Amino acid sequence: WRQHASNLRREILNRCWNTRLGCFTAAFDDDHLDATLLLLHALNFLPSDDPHFVATVEAIGRDLKSGDFLHRYVVADDFGRPSTAFIICTYWYIDALAAIGRAGEARELFEHMLTCRTPLGLLSEDIDPANRSLV
Repeated sequence: WRQHASNLRREILNRCWNTRLGCFTAAFDDDHLDATLLLLHALNFLPSDDPHFVATVEAIGRDLKSGDFLHRYVVADDFGRPSTAFIICTYWYIDALAAIGRAGEARELFEHMLTCRTPLGLLSEDIDPANRSLV
């Protein structure tokens, strides 16, 4: 299994790194971002100080962030282009920001997310970035 894992890791590093965009992408030989890339550090695929991880976090913040919320992806799927943000992705982003040394920004975003909870302290799966309504 270790040999298979090593081969797959090498394939991911070679085919998911997009030199034109300067970040990892969602799939082999692709141009699209997906917020699950924020988990590269949490899953011990890359260290938090790896320049490729840092660049990917920054690209995701630039391209998938809508206000204070993150979309998982922004390309159209079977339901069209996503209009709501996926709340867990915002928490992945917060964790990634802290991991790359941007703790102040991470804390500020985390505290903002706390204000989005219902009176019972709950969050839904999605949120409308325009009006903060839980979906």
